[in-house]
Amino acid sequence: MDRGTERDATPRRGAGSEATGRAGTGWSRPEGGGGSADAGRVPLAVVVVDREGLVSHWSAGARRLFGVAKEEAIGQPAIDLLPVSGALPEPEDDFAEDARGGYAAYDGIGPGLDSSLDRGLGYPAAGRARLTVPALDGGHDRADVLWWAYPLVGPGTERLLVLAADATALRPQDPAAPAAVERIAPGFALHTDFPGAEELARRLPEILPSMSVGEGARIVAQVLELGYPVIEFSQNDRIPVTPDRGVARRVERRARRERAARAAAEGLPLPQDQPDEGEDLEHAAVRERLEFLNEVSGKIGTSLDLSRTIVEVSRAVVPRFADVAGTYLREQVVAGEGFPDGVPDTTTLWHRVALEHTDEPGRWDDVVPVGEVMPFPAHTPFFQCMTTGEPVLVPRISEQMGHAIALQFEKRDIRPLITGRSMLVVPLKARHVVLGFMILLRHPERALFNDMDRVTGAELAARAGLVLDNARMYTHQESVAETLQDSMLPHIPPRRAGCDLATRYLPGTLLGRIGGDWFDSVKLPGARTALVVGDVMGHGLNSAAMMGQLRTAVQTMAALDLPPAQLLRNLDDLAQRLGDTYLATCLYAVYDPIASELLLANAGHIPPVLVRAADGRSELLDLPTGAPIGVGGVPFEAVRVRVAPGDRLVMCTDGLVEMRGEDIGVGLAALCESAAHPAASMDDACDTIVRALAATFSRAGRGDRKDDVALLMARLGGIEPGDVAEWRLAPDPAEVARARAAVREQLHDWGLRSLADPAALMVSELVTNAVRHSRRRPVALRLVRGDTLLCEVEDDDHELPNLLSAGPGDEAGRGLRVVSVLAREWGASRTAEGKSVWFELTLPRC
Repeated sequence: MDRGTERDATPRRGAGSEATGRAGTGWSRPEGGGGSADAGRVPLAVVVVDREGLVSHWSAGARRLFGVAKEEAIGQPAIDLLPVSGALPEPEDDFAEDARGGYAAYDGIGPGLDSSLDRGLGYPAAGRARLTVPALDGGHDRADVLWWAYPLVGPGTERLLVLAADATALRPQDPAAPAAVERIAPGFALHTDFPGAEELARRLPEILPSMSVGEGARIVAQVLELGYPVIEFSQNDRIPVTPDRGVARRVERRARRERAARAAAEGLPLPQDQPDEGEDLEHAAVRERLEFLNEVSGKIGTSLDLSRTIVEVSRAVVPRFADVAGTYLREQVVAGEGFPDGVPDTTTLWHRVALEHTDEPGRWDDVVPVGEVMPFPAHTPFFQCMTTGEPVLVPRISEQMGHAIALQFEKRDIRPLITGRSMLVVPLKARHVVLGFMILLRHPERALFNDMDRVTGAELAARAGLVLDNARMYTHQESVAETLQDSMLPHIPPRRAGCDLATRYLPGTLLGRIGGDWFDSVKLPGARTALVVGDVMGHGLNSAAMMGQLRTAVQTMAALDLPPAQLLRNLDDLAQRLGDTYLATCLYAVYDPIASELLLANAGHIPPVLVRAADGRSELLDLPTGAPIGVGGVPFEAVRVRVAPGDRLVMCTDGLVEMRGEDIGVGLAALCESAAHPAASMDDACDTIVRALAATFSRAGRGDRKDDVALLMARLGGIEPGDVAEWRLAPDPAEVARARAAVREQLHDWGLRSLADPAALMVSELVTNAVRHSRRRPVALRLVRGDTLLCEVEDDDHELPNLLSAGPGDEAGRGLRVVSVLAREWGASRTAEGKSVWFELTLPRC
């Protein structure tokens, strides 16, 4: 290097190019005693400081340079670890050690640049420090450290980026040798001045802590804008300082082994070679890859949500390992379904579930959109990966291969996106089954994927595949459980005779996702409606299965029109026969809209809330508690409650009002208060209750609800007396004509003339059967006008009629066939006195 000639302020591009171009894979020390521009690439130590002044990232280079392990540095005050911290001594105190044998920092640039971290940085600063570092022989060496500090701005937690390099190699190793370099100082260069900017922008994100593409790009952009680091020689030459993460070749180590073997064969002393820096770099590279895999393992699988896991896996490799990462999964995996055994073939469909890249936004979105489903032919490397289950390495995608791959995308030309890039395809498999694969690409300017990258990618894919399989299995099991739960819960119509209904079922948290809570509504004779809410103790599939059995039993016994107390008694007996573990609470209510009353019985359940329409007052109904279903030996009592049109009945399970550590009275009070709030609809009223109870326990600091919830609300509208017509008919065939005439006349009075003929015909058939089978009691005929026209015929015979297939010569057996054809709906059920046969007709539109 020309030391004596002064040059103008314009940096010489040739010097920088030569220095970086001859760097090789490591940085070299100059031969003899002179330093030169051939010093090569100098490794950077990278440190990130957060807004609290604590170290948030400490690279492997920082550990080697400053002698502090990453585990010891993270979270410590940066002012205690870095030479950019502390007050600067006077120039005459240069290289003076402090009392602890540590370092003394001084400003090597000149006045005007603040190198003190605790004073704050409004612009980039640089400096030098003389450090005492551990030597290979166990002693200590002196290191001449140059550092650059960049203040970071933006939404992240990063406050300061510090880059440091060891300039010791640029000085003569022999103190007696003449100085080859008069002055060495850190400096800044804009990207328009020196060629090292592109390499810094490409390699710096690899050393920075794993972060999103946007955050890494933001930090690198700030560094390039403020000026990237250079080393100034003799006040007129500059060398760019760029990161080096390469791995030295093993030639030197192999040669050293050969020399040692020859010396041993000839009986000579073993050669005292200098430590192999290439070996150290290789070990460092392996360690960094292991650290990378460890970091990735900690970032993926944070939840069992399949979609979130897919995003975590994709973001874990970009930009640190690859510049583009596309994730493909089998279509059945995404849908949570099973798929056939065996190796995938050309008919297997693959779903593109994620795409992460460092290119400009939107460049990939239109060409390879997320969500596309496609097969892959046998000649592609993707097919080879998914059939063999092994990684496929393509050092660089040729134009021919790029054209072959692009054929799969029909009218979209992806060749500009992939041609010339290095590609690694890794399988995502678990339990020897290929679930999908990842396509990893690197920019042409970046180092090609190599065999070590293949091993790293395979290990990464193995860990990601296991996490994805766990998420897939959980998603599948959750889907099965929810399907089972939904299949067991009834689909209740929003309207019954004289009442409106609304329901809510809320599954619990992960521990109680599937439970035994249920609700139901059963149509009863006499335009009545049975309302049921129950809660099987425990959670899981066993509780859900038990709930299905009890719900079916309640429906069957309700169809027999058993009184509420008797129904609970029979249900208790059934539970005891099924097993000792069958325990449940149940609340059973029968609403009679004609009589305007409720008949309720309770088996260990929380009481219902009745909201009075007259004044909006809500109250907990005082019912005999009873014992849970399955206990046995405890009587059940029924309570009759008078209601008025517009009153609302709210029935729920304890999961809505009960929280661990809180008195249930708090929840019941909140239930009463929220149930009384006016709402535009029944659905809105249910939502109001759910939100109010959740807010109550949230304010109490009880956390999220863990139990499932069943909620049933009924608005008791009643049926006006003028919409009901009843007759008592003697068990005499002559009464059939009277019944037909009475029905016709009533329907004419109600303005339902279009229904007179079919209704009279069906009433004639039902009354004829009732008169024929009745014993002593009169036959009861009732018409009820509501949302439909309901007709009921009751007699004292307990034998239910059957629908028969009458032949051409048969004189009987056609009555119920006529009813089943003409009626909207019909049925028969036993009553306390006998049986009831009914049918419904749809009212004509006005």
